[in-house]
Amino acid sequence: MSVNPSTQLPADPEHDPRASYAFEPEYVAALTGRLIATTGTGVTAYAPATGKPLAVIPQSNEADVKEAFARARRAQQSWQRTSLDHRAEILLRLHDLVLDRQDEIIDLICWESGKARKHAFDEPLHIALTARYYARTAHQHLDTERRLGVIPGLTRAEVNRVPKGVVGIISPWNYPFTMALCDGIPALLAGNAVVTKPDAQTMLSALLGAQLLEEAGFPKDLWNVVAGPGRELGTPIIERSDYICFTGSTATGKIIAKQAADRLIGCSLELGGKNPILILRDADLDKAAEGAVRACFSNAGQLCVSTERMFIADQVYDKFKEKFVAATKAMNLSAGLEWGSDMGSLISQDQLDTVTAHVDDAVAQGATVLAGGKARPDLGPYFYEPTILEGVSPEMTCFGHETFGPVISLYRFSDEADAIKRANDGEYGLNASIYSRDVKRARIIARQIKCGTVNINEAFGATFASIDAPMGGMRESGMGRRQGSEGIHRYTETQAVASQALLRFSPQFGLDDEQYAKTMTLSLRLMKKMGRA
Repeated sequence: MSVNPSTQLPADPEHDPRASYAFEPEYVAALTGRLIATTGTGVTAYAPATGKPLAVIPQSNEADVKEAFARARRAQQSWQRTSLDHRAEILLRLHDLVLDRQDEIIDLICWESGKARKHAFDEPLHIALTARYYARTAHQHLDTERRLGVIPGLTRAEVNRVPKGVVGIISPWNYPFTMALCDGIPALLAGNAVVTKPDAQTMLSALLGAQLLEEAGFPKDLWNVVAGPGRELGTPIIERSDYICFTGSTATGKIIAKQAADRLIGCSLELGGKNPILILRDADLDKAAEGAVRACFSNAGQLCVSTERMFIADQVYDKFKEKFVAATKAMNLSAGLEWGSDMGSLISQDQLDTVTAHVDDAVAQGATVLAGGKARPDLGPYFYEPTILEGVSPEMTCFGHETFGPVISLYRFSDEADAIKRANDGEYGLNASIYSRDVKRARIIARQIKCGTVNINEAFGATFASIDAPMGGMRESGMGRRQGSEGIHRYTETQAVASQALLRFSPQFGLDDEQYAKTMTLSLRLMKKMGRA
């Protein structure tokens, strides 16, 4: 592993001219001033790459959550009457703002999350794609739709998409800018207001997103942010939401699903994963090795759709392993704000402890480390090398439990049916990848993989960046979908409206009830012969 000293974060971030603006009191105050937080208490946020403090984040309580929803409901009443074209126009302004200010966004993401700059770039990219997609397809998703009436020409049936009201969003730390905004963008377009609680570790990135929403033209109080532990604010948010959107652990997702069910409100949950990648015997091995590095080690493996299990055809196992190990060992790790780093830091001591425990347990029980396998405190407090394991067996913790770090286990297979079965083992089903030169055959295999998204000859970007395609998990990886029509329709109620002309649904023209029933029966038979639905 190589380290470029010129990209090291300074020991004292306050004196770094490249990012000093992010830590000026006025800048931090402008961001944290958007919080609804009246407790008078604060929690210090730290830079994972250095362990040094970044800012003090004011904390909210249940009364603040109540106030956030009160503001949101007032704002939503007028917002839902705003034209769809106006809402879409604001999203296009957001698209331009995010691209224009991407350096500021990326710097802040790097400071708060410790990720490499190229992985931080994915976040403004994803938000720009999301904003533009929903702006351009607004009428496609939300216009009133004509449906078949029961009596042709006399019954006019329509379906309206009515906003839910106020959407509660609880977002994670791993992609702090995109996850704070991407689920809320379609909610706003659909005519809702939002109350969001981002993760405490990356609050500034989420608050910058809130600032950009307002600068783009969204009304004040339409997007409200609170800060505090999920165990204290989660229930008050769910109790007041008309719909809840959560990204995080499966254990927490189950609790939220139960609370939402008690209130009979909808929820969408993107949860954990133990994602597989299949390298078939006809794969382009150079392309597969490059893709596998991204699949496994983007954002130090702290990505819901990243890969932790790799199944490799026996015919190419040794050759692919050689290429993949070489590519992994060549990665450049650094804690820098500059371009050029291949992987940054883990987010916290908890994540480092989990990764260390999983690798140590596997090695103690006989697994072989092909690359990595140790922490790198010389680079920063939470760095861990990208790690490849071989010989992982079911009794090892990392075999079936999500590591959420830069650790991948390799498995050989000789029969594709067996590889598919093993890829489907366990209770998760979020993302998968297949590498093969025969894309048609790979698509057939994809239908047999129990995952919400499957990428062919790509790690995860093909599905995740295709905003028109839904993204979400099967089984214990979640419920509901973000992106595409599913990603906006979840925030609406479907309302059927039908008008009737001339004929009524009761006897007339002198018919009695029995004659009416016989006439209707004859009409049904006739419409079937005519091919009517």
